[in-house]
Parts: sequence; C-alpha cells; structure tokens
Amino acid sequence: MQISIVIPLLNEEESLPELEAWIRRVMETNGYSYEIVFVDDGSTDKSWQVIEQLIDQNPHIRAIKFRRNYGKSAALNTAFQAAKGEVVITMDADLQDSPDEVPELYRMITEEGLDLVSGWKKKRYDPVMKTIPSKFFNAVTRYISKIHLHDFNCGLKAYKKDVVKTIEIYGEMHRYIPLLAKWAGFKKIGEKVVEHRARKYGVTKFGWERFVNGFLDLLSITFVGKFGKRPMHFFGAMGTLFFLAGLVILVYLSIAKVIYEEYGIATRPLFFFGILTLIIGTQLFVTGFLAELVARNAPHRNAYVIEKEIGGVQQ
Repeated sequence: MQISIVIPLLNEEESLPELEAWIRRVMETNGYSYEIVFVDDGSTDKSWQVIEQLIDQNPHIRAIKFRRNYGKSAALNTAFQAAKGEVVITMDADLQDSPDEVPELYRMITEEGLDLVSGWKKKRYDPVMKTIPSKFFNAVTRYISKIHLHDFNCGLKAYKKDVVKTIEIYGEMHRYIPLLAKWAGFKKIGEKVVEHRARKYGVTKFGWERFVNGFLDLLSITFVGKFGKRPMHFFGAMGTLFFLAGLVILVYLSIAKVIYEEYGIATRPLFFFGILTLIIGTQLFVTGFLAELVARNAPHRNAYVIEKEIGGVQQ
C-alpha cells in the first residue's frame, strides 16, 4: 500500500463526508493505493455514526474509536501503529488542511528521500491571539531543536513508514514530532508551504492552555532526548557545581574565622547560603545516581534500530 491518510478527530460530524469525498477524489485521480485511518478521540456528537456510514461507501476506510477523549497525541500514536502505507500523511479533520497537497508530499518522501515533510501554513486564517503565540513557540522550538521549520504544529505532515513505527507520541508531544524523529535518527526533514483554509464547520478544540503545556513538553522532550540515557551527566554535573560552590564558601568563612577570631561566621547570611548550596548539591548528585540506576535497569536501556546489515558468510 502506498499511502495511509491518518485523521484524528473530535466532534467533526459536519466536515467528515466532505473530507472523505475530497480525499477519495485525489487518491483515485492519481491512482494511489491507499487507506484512510480515522481516529475518533471520544467525540460526543455523531462523528462515529458518520464514519460508519462512510465505511459502507468506501472500503479503504478504517476507523478507531476511543472510549473517551485522550488527546491528539494518543490518537496519532494509535493510528501510527495501525497504519500500513509506505508513506503516512496526517491531516486535521476540520477541512483547514487540503488533500490536494497529498501528491506533492508523497513525491517529496518517495523521490527526494526525505524522512519527514512538515507543512508550513505561510498564510493563515486564524485570529491574532492564536498566530502570535504560535510564531513565538515555533521560534523557541526552532532555536532549541536546531530544526529549521517554520510551523512545527502544522497538522499536515508526511512521514516515511519507518518514522511512525519508531517514534512514540504521548502527552502533548504531537507538536514536536519533528524533534522526536530527529532524536530517533531521522534527520532528513523537509518543509512544504501548504494551503491553509478558513474553518468551515465547528470550533477550534484548543485553548490558551495548550501554549503552557506545549512549552513544558518542549522542556521535557529536550531533557529526555539529551539526558534520558545518561541522567547522571546532568544531575551529577549540577550537583557537583552546587556542592563545590558551597564548599568554597564554607572554607572561606572558616579561614576568615581563624584569622579574625572575633569574626562570627554563624551570623552571616553567606554561611547559610553556603550550607544551602552544599545540601542542594548533595541532593542533585543523589538524584542523578538514583536516576542512573533506574535508566540502567530499564527494559529499553539499549534500544536502537539497525538500518542496514551487509556481509557475512552464507550458510
């Protein structure tokens, strides 16, 4: 199978028939072998009933229904596990992403050899309160990840099959899939300017809290990516710095006490600061030691993927 179209959705009953017809028209025009994987993330409207009707009309549709709302990351992760296509393309169900972009995205993966292609909604039809924070977080993510993409959170993306079968998405990590892919060793990441359409039905499912959660997730994924296998390198280094700082302060105060006998070190704020940094340093070092024990005993401590293997004597 050439293409899997993955569509997570939440209360999108009005847009689903139009979206399915549009995708089917594009696929049939280009002669692709394909599947559409709908993931109903706990919709409370008639989205699932609409999907059941669409399945009766189109045998290329597969559908997964969650018992309750788990979030877009869980929907994408489940769909990625189920997808069978050599190229997996994700898009939102609200008709703001255009299925007409699929042929070019597919070509960029198959002909240009890219691992991932992220859409860039250069011209957006969203309110200012959504676009300005989005630009800020894209800039921060671009700086931290060193991945030169303009729109990390664009729902329209294309992946080589190996990418979606390797990465794991949880929490709100769907915003940083390119970074997850990079940490997993997939570094051929491209970008394509895509059409962004004004919302035709319903309302947005994301509020202001997504910006706070997104920033926290960025810190989390950055830390795990760099130090997940070697936590002692982070906690141990920080702990050593704090411990040495506290030790230097206390040694200085002790020497000052010997030289100036009337000098009372226990009454100085610097004394308490030295004690505090000494304790913090010890705690950070112990934290790193315990984290290292956990990492070394984790079942996936040596998880890696062999891309190719050649040579050897044939038996």
